[in-house]
Amino acid sequence: MPIEKAYLVPGQPHVLLAPEKNPGWRSLERTYRTVGEEIARSGAELLLLYSTQWLSVIGHLMLTDPNPKWVLVDQNWYEFGEMPYEFRVDPAFGELYCRMAKEAGMQAATVHYHGFPIDTGTVVALKLLNPDNAVPASVVSCNIYAERDETRTLGRIGRRAIDRYGKRTIVVCVTNLSNRYEVAEIDPVQDRISSAKDDEWNRKILEMFGEGRLEDVSQVAREFAREANADMGFKAVWWLAALLGENNLYDGAVRDYQPVWGTGCGIVELTPAPHKQLDFEKEFDEGPAAAGTGLDSHHVLGEAPLITAKAPPPVGPYPHARRVGDLLFLSGIGPRRPVTNEIPEGIEAQTRAAIENVRVILEEAGSSLDKVLDVTVYLTDMQRDFAAFNRVYAEFFGTVQPTRTTVGVDSLPTPISVELKVMAAC
Repeated sequence: MPIEKAYLVPGQPHVLLAPEKNPGWRSLERTYRTVGEEIARSGAELLLLYSTQWLSVIGHLMLTDPNPKWVLVDQNWYEFGEMPYEFRVDPAFGELYCRMAKEAGMQAATVHYHGFPIDTGTVVALKLLNPDNAVPASVVSCNIYAERDETRTLGRIGRRAIDRYGKRTIVVCVTNLSNRYEVAEIDPVQDRISSAKDDEWNRKILEMFGEGRLEDVSQVAREFAREANADMGFKAVWWLAALLGENNLYDGAVRDYQPVWGTGCGIVELTPAPHKQLDFEKEFDEGPAAAGTGLDSHHVLGEAPLITAKAPPPVGPYPHARRVGDLLFLSGIGPRRPVTNEIPEGIEAQTRAAIENVRVILEEAGSSLDKVLDVTVYLTDMQRDFAAFNRVYAEFFGTVQPTRTTVGVDSLPTPISVELKVMAAC
């Protein structure tokens, strides 16, 4: 597997230029350097960085200057001094990433000219993680206006580019957690997270990271951004989750967590663990499953929701189904496999898997495929997939004859081609 590990790191110049001024800053610097030593020993062949401090306005930019060299002075923390840098960049990967993004209809461009102002976050991360330029790097910008769908698309294309490039890659997201700065001058020794609420949210997010629940973090990113002023809406996590596969199959480790001028700065490590057994009771803490009950239990009394471990977990804070009177309403159900979250290849296999997931949920709720009344189908490629989907659908519902609506959509919440929205009798 080309992706060896992924890291979430802060990009504050304090950690690089003035670690002696605060014990927390010193701790982050030491942790940063320790991770850098581990990367140097890992055999990685590429470092791919996404920095929330490299802001682009029109599309996304990929750095392709093979040897960027300059002196940076941070525009906010200039009193800490200069950051001279000279990096080793892999231009071939940046060009490949840019080309694949354009082929997918995205706005993208490469950057290759002397003196281009590389951002503070990238400089801090590369100088601490890769001080000897042992591993060539590639850097992609953070579009200031890009929302979730565009950011996730950029991440998925990044993964395809990594797979095509075939080099062992370590992925780095340069982003703060909470991003509420102290607006007045402070004594660095007295630095702290700017509010107890921000600290509480940071620790909640870090707990999820520590359990390897990357997709769960991605799903709550908007709420985290709203409640704790997360760095650039925490969109770096959307990119990272999409690039790594939009699941929770990771071994996570929180390597450090400290305040930097009021913000929350963590160093998090994620290692892909495709065979990891997921703890479904912990997925989506904000979900509807009742406390103290197993996910195999039926939660269909009255109008209570149903979640079952026999189907793939929801990818948001919603149940598999909800019963109202004699009717059962299912959320959108896709083809991911239970436990592994594997997505079958091809529309026919995905259609069978999605209907099997629907069957399991219905039977858990005391219903069946024979009792399906209405189906809404979402296809991401109507022209390519409709005929094959229809053939498989007819095998299951040809005699049942529920009403049906089929809709073409640009994308679905995970990289799948079909999703079913079902209503059934109980």
